[in-house]
Amino acid sequence: MKVIYAGSFDPVTHGHLDIIFRARKIFGEVIVAVLNNKNKAGLFSTEERLHLLREVLKDEKGIEVDSFEGLLVDYAQEKGISTVVRGLRSNTDYESEYMLAMANKNYGTGLETVFLLSDQNQLFVSSSLAKEVAMFDGDTSLFVPAVVGEAMKKKMRGR
Repeated sequence: MKVIYAGSFDPVTHGHLDIIFRARKIFGEVIVAVLNNKNKAGLFSTEERLHLLREVLKDEKGIEVDSFEGLLVDYAQEKGISTVVRGLRSNTDYESEYMLAMANKNYGTGLETVFLLSDQNQLFVSSSLAKEVAMFDGDTSLFVPAVVGEAMKKKMRGR
């Protein structure tokens, strides 16, 4: 069974990778779908996020990296996929993700959402915290793979 794990991945973190690998173990195949949100300026462009994800996941089987614009339900329907995976770190995550999951399910497509709880070692990991550490040229290895940390620091120096 193939599932979608969608997000901004700006940047991809160890927490994201944990969810990707666990979803693959459970479902067999995962599309990591980068949302191209034109209303939100991120650190990395969609193309840069795709490049970093492909670099980090280049040796992994059963994982496809793609991007989409618009609604996740439309993307899932276009791909013929009926299940999405979302990671949860806290009850705050649950509340917002639950609302999105119910909207997606009731949108008329029946899109199901499966929640995976973050590994306890990843509870503190977030893209925003990784960006803050990179901004001060700190050690990003707790948060992101080395190639991503270097790209973040290079991007920060260019600002």
